[in-house]
Amino acid sequence: MLMKYKKLILFTVAFLTLHQFFVSYAYAYIDPVTGSAVLTVIAGAIAAGAMTFKYYWFKIKTKFSGDSEENQAEIIGKTNSEYSFVSEWAELKKINRLSQDERSIMFYAENKASMNHFRSLVLELTEKMNLQICYVTSVKDDPILSTKNQRILPFYIGDGTARTKFFSSLKAKILVTDMPDLGKFHIKRSSEYPVHYIYLFHSMYSVHSYLRKGAVDNYDTIFCVGPHQIKEIREIEKVYGLKPKKLINYGYGRLDTLLQKKKDSQITDSNVNDLIIIAPSYGDNNLIEKCGTKLIDILLKSNFRVMLRPHIRTLRDSTKLIDSIKKNFGQNPNFVLETDVINFDSLNNSKCMISDWSGISLEYAFTFGRPVIFIDVPKKILNPNWSDIELEPIETSIRDKIGHIVSPNNLEEVLALIRILDKNTQNISELIKDIRQKIVYNIGESAKIGAEYIRQLHNESKY
Repeated sequence: MLMKYKKLILFTVAFLTLHQFFVSYAYAYIDPVTGSAVLTVIAGAIAAGAMTFKYYWFKIKTKFSGDSEENQAEIIGKTNSEYSFVSEWAELKKINRLSQDERSIMFYAENKASMNHFRSLVLELTEKMNLQICYVTSVKDDPILSTKNQRILPFYIGDGTARTKFFSSLKAKILVTDMPDLGKFHIKRSSEYPVHYIYLFHSMYSVHSYLRKGAVDNYDTIFCVGPHQIKEIREIEKVYGLKPKKLINYGYGRLDTLLQKKKDSQITDSNVNDLIIIAPSYGDNNLIEKCGTKLIDILLKSNFRVMLRPHIRTLRDSTKLIDSIKKNFGQNPNFVLETDVINFDSLNNSKCMISDWSGISLEYAFTFGRPVIFIDVPKKILNPNWSDIELEPIETSIRDKIGHIVSPNNLEEVLALIRILDKNTQNISELIKDIRQKIVYNIGESAKIGAEYIRQLHNESKY
């Protein structure tokens, strides 16, 4: 019975799948950019058709084969990643079917941290201004995908060919993202619509030192954290002869969210516990690579609780080191290896943070008014030409003002510094607050500033 209808089933599934991807694409003239996009679509469609058939054929086959549920699950499980590819292209199809109003304002989230920077802005646009937004994410378990906010249309497109096609054929007035390097690699500006691209920083650090050369060159508007980024971008434009961009005195949404949570919490500096958070940056010379095991050991032996939050790329690329840390400390009840975003309660309840060059160090200091201990390892340089811009990076100039710098060869000094943190805390907190006011715009108000700019741009822009 099954064999009798095998060809019919195959043909039907393949036809329906390919029809979905090809039906809306017709080009009279194929220029180089469009030609590349067409090839991407064709490749994706062929692969999608094959994978869709494979997925459903396995389900049909196992249905009639008499295999055990375990065997069926194993067979189907082998196709899950492939079927995910198909679903990503299906989501892209849904995005392209949205009305002009529904896809007018787009947000794109590259990773889990993106929503931390978008949250206040998204809420201001949707709940305060009643604007519709489309939220596209490459994070499979992004909480936004289950949002109950009716003014947010969420879509998951992964980080493969569907994403590439999404950007190259984007039909929107505005796209907001915290992803740098637009137009530098395979993610391009739309070849079909004059989209206005807005870049929102995911760090308070200096533009020329923590990002690649040209990382924000292809954006139309930049939401700047503070005056240092304004100066840096204008200097970059001057040095390299670039067209001036629209720079907005925005602020830092993530900081605003943390400060509001701090205000609403019941924890005060007088009752923080003995938790020490270690939050390193990424790179061969980060503090985990250089001295992480020794530092953790020193802290645990001194009866501190320790939470280690490696950079997500360290978790992915340095598996042997992470496995070694798990082996050495995993059974210690006072040690936690955090592989997700550090939750607010952990930050709020911690005694101090130890970092190297991670941007979270400024978020921590400016939220809680507590100094950061910086392990003085070499900084990872993404832009080898950063010195072309003759401005000292903010993360370098304020390190010794918002914390203490310790050599990786003198880790015992960390213990002494932690023990004196309880002394003169008020003066330290006021000093950090003063620095915060000087380098961050519109504290507590960034979402209002950004949302009003987007609304005006939305009302002025035409398809």
